[in-house]
Amino acid sequence: MALNVKDSALYDAYEDVRDDKTPTNWAFFDFADGKPDRLRVAGTGSGGLSEFTDQLSPNVAGWGYVRMNMSNDEYSQRIKFVLIPWCGEDVGIMRKAKLSIQISDVKTFIRNYHIEVPASHIQEIQEDEIMTRLRRAGGANYDRQTSNY
Repeated sequence: MALNVKDSALYDAYEDVRDDKTPTNWAFFDFADGKPDRLRVAGTGSGGLSEFTDQLSPNVAGWGYVRMNMSNDEYSQRIKFVLIPWCGEDVGIMRKAKLSIQISDVKTFIRNYHIEVPASHIQEIQEDEIMTRLRRAGGANYDRQTSNY
């Protein structure tokens, strides 16, 4: 059964994260109570990756969308987006199995992101590691003296 992603609140939260004029820089989408095939907006915020990871728990599965500001120097500021498929370590086996199929439905409204960072432990979502991956995905490295990749 396909995941229901027709709720306009999903698209609104996604666009809010993408909009540079709003402070919102993350959204988390999980399953509506009692509706395992219906996605809902579980939370949004403006506190960055640390605030996003604070609301994750081991018994929850869903997808995060995070806006990150990447800069190699004081003159180059670029906005990058990260998709974080989250499957907490205590999520049931059937839910885990469905996540790999439902990601295609999620990607019908979360269309634009630079990298995907699947995680099941908070330790897998480290800002410095994500920034390194974003720099690698970006191609040219003009800040080689201070870069660690």
